[in-house]
Amino acid sequence: MNKDMFTILALTTLWTLVVAGIGAAILWQFRRRSLRVTMIVAGLAPMAAALAAVLQSVRAMFISEHDSWVVLWTLAFAALLGLAMTVLLGHWITTGSRDVGRRLRQLGTSYDAPEARTRAVPAELADLTNELEMTRKKLAASHERERALEASRRELVAFMSHDLRTPLAGLRAVSEGLEDGVIEDVPGALRQMRSTVDRMTGLVDDLFELSRLSAAPLPTRRSAVSLRELAEDVAGENNEHARAEGVRLALSTPNNDDRLAVRGDPDELTRAVTNLVGNAIRHTAPGGTVTVSVDRETDGRVRLAVTDACGGIPDDDLERVFDIGWRGDEQRTPEPAGNSTHASGGGLGLAIARGVVESHDGRIGVTNVDGGCAFQIDLPPVAAHN
Repeated sequence: MNKDMFTILALTTLWTLVVAGIGAAILWQFRRRSLRVTMIVAGLAPMAAALAAVLQSVRAMFISEHDSWVVLWTLAFAALLGLAMTVLLGHWITTGSRDVGRRLRQLGTSYDAPEARTRAVPAELADLTNELEMTRKKLAASHERERALEASRRELVAFMSHDLRTPLAGLRAVSEGLEDGVIEDVPGALRQMRSTVDRMTGLVDDLFELSRLSAAPLPTRRSAVSLRELAEDVAGENNEHARAEGVRLALSTPNNDDRLAVRGDPDELTRAVTNLVGNAIRHTAPGGTVTVSVDRETDGRVRLAVTDACGGIPDDDLERVFDIGWRGDEQRTPEPAGNSTHASGGGLGLAIARGVVESHDGRIGVTNVDGGCAFQIDLPPVAAHN
């Protein structure tokens, strides 16, 4: 009996190795074919090995004819079940693979959302499909940002060209008048030329500052800055400007002794706040009020808000006010009076303010309020050990 069992085991091992070799050869031959075919071959190989071993055992009379038919029918039904499940699984995998391939091909040509397909696919392919969808959304968002930046760049070039051409034409006219001796008020003409040059210098300075904020690495050395004192200084410096425009400039600070300290560059933060205050004064009608308020939020962050009486900003433009080249002069009421470098014609003042705030790990935003709008800056506070 032990000898018969050894013979059966040897024959089974031999036929298993033979069928395995044949199956491997077939798999190698079909390695570049559909995954469904290779899965069917892989699923039928074990059944074929078992069938060959049983037939050999029958021929060697280790199994009776009755028992052999029972085993053969069992193997036949098992083979059919295995074949059906293998075909179904292969269909799921190939369908998922084709869907992944389609998404990859579409990703190279378009960022539009692919056609939704609810098919049962293995978890690995489903995860891969989800990753591809997330990648598509990121690429689409990046593409939209690139298009928006390119549109802003074109607008900026157009606006700056106009804003530089106008004063240059004025300078040319004044200089030709002085050269021809047709201008009687020479000191007045020189003052006009000086004012025009100062305005053009402001435009160039804004461009340089915006370029530096966009390209330069974040500063590594920063100090504690009292946003309360900074707001007081900016309000004091802009009082005369507000008075000249017929606007009341108000300052609101906490009643306690909190300095509202943040960590940052005092010159950059001063410029950002000055841009917001000057912008608010420029767009507020005579008799209106611009309020600069600074306080600490419940989460510890320091908030500075500049509220004006500009009449509000259209909802569609609220997300664009900080874009490079966006011009509020055509969107906000009333029409601006006077000139200032913080809100140059190219629409750089608010873009510079956003660059400064974001470089300080802060947030800047704008909302419409009754009769105007409020620009808000949120900055993280100085750590306790500072």
